[in-house]
Amino acid sequence: MIHHFSIPARDPAAVAAVLAEMIGGRAFRFPGPLPGAAMAVSGDPHGTMIEVYPDSVAMARGEGDEPVSYIPVPTDDRCMPFHALLSVPLDCAAIEAVGNRAGWRTRLFGRAAPGLPPVFQVIEVWVENRILLEVVPADLIGVYETYMQFERMDALHLSL
Repeated sequence: MIHHFSIPARDPAAVAAVLAEMIGGRAFRFPGPLPGAAMAVSGDPHGTMIEVYPDSVAMARGEGDEPVSYIPVPTDDRCMPFHALLSVPLDCAAIEAVGNRAGWRTRLFGRAAPGLPPVFQVIEVWVENRILLEVVPADLIGVYETYMQFERMDALHLSL
């Protein structure tokens, strides 16, 4: 289970507010040592949260016994080699409405290996039109959960 992850954004507070709406939670300032960061907190029993950092910083490993630090990096409009799949308490129409209201590309797609029919559906929500979150309403996540099991992966001969 993933309890939290971080993504970069040009406007962390605005992104956290939209993501909080999608996960049925609330947006807050990030209490850590990174000015300008924000977070979308679900309020669920697992502490599910999305941290949103300014895209002008990157995380760097600490020296010696020091924890993570934040270093400045150049910003650009490149897409990110990152995505996450989130199940949320909203239905498809509400997810699309929230994403569209934010001005983000938001579309329903089927997922499958090339040349095969779709196995499960996700709504691609492109945060600030450059970072992909696959968002799935509660009534559709069961198909993904049933599919993504060892027996299915073994039957597809995907072992490394």
